[in-house]
Amino acid sequence: MTYREVDMSEYPRKAHFEYFRSMPFPFFSVTVMVDVTRVLAFCRKRSCSFYTVFIHLVARVANQVPEFRQRIHEGKIREYASCGTSHTEMTENGTYAYCTLYHQMDWDEYLSYAEQQRLQCRHETVLEEDAEVESMYFISSLPWLHYTQLSMPSTGTDSNPQISWGKFAANDAGKQIMPVTCQVHHALMDGFHVAEFYDSLNREIETLGS
Repeated sequence: MTYREVDMSEYPRKAHFEYFRSMPFPFFSVTVMVDVTRVLAFCRKRSCSFYTVFIHLVARVANQVPEFRQRIHEGKIREYASCGTSHTEMTENGTYAYCTLYHQMDWDEYLSYAEQQRLQCRHETVLEEDAEVESMYFISSLPWLHYTQLSMPSTGTDSNPQISWGKFAANDAGKQIMPVTCQVHHALMDGFHVAEFYDSLNREIETLGS
């Protein structure tokens, strides 16, 4: 994957980077309720999987925010030009495997490609990541619960953003609302950058299918 090394001598968050990197748990998690009514309509029209579509949406949006493409590598910051996703895929034995997808393509190409990759991963019997995971967004879903907060496991050494979502449910206005959670490394970004992600996600949904 293409990347650049961030010049730490000119990096404006250098003090924040060192401060949060020294913490035993330097991550923070935010959950926001997102209106996915338009996404569901798009999926019905295309007869495609909501999970497949939403993975593509969050990857496209995360790639718009430079901080989401940054990783801590040997004490420095590596910024990738574009990041793929590693998501959890339910397998035939009731557990899950990891499935890698890339997103530099239009909807028609992506939907066909993603469904083939997902189908292949459902037959996996071992839990193994792609050989190169540093550039990935870690994606998962909890579709059985309309939750209000979620935290995700971490090795403590990875700095990949983790994005997950739960069950959607109708609100009083009849809109389908879904919890979407981002867990990120505080040495690489602040709440402002996570807010950028959610703002971009809402804009992307508003134009979906138009």
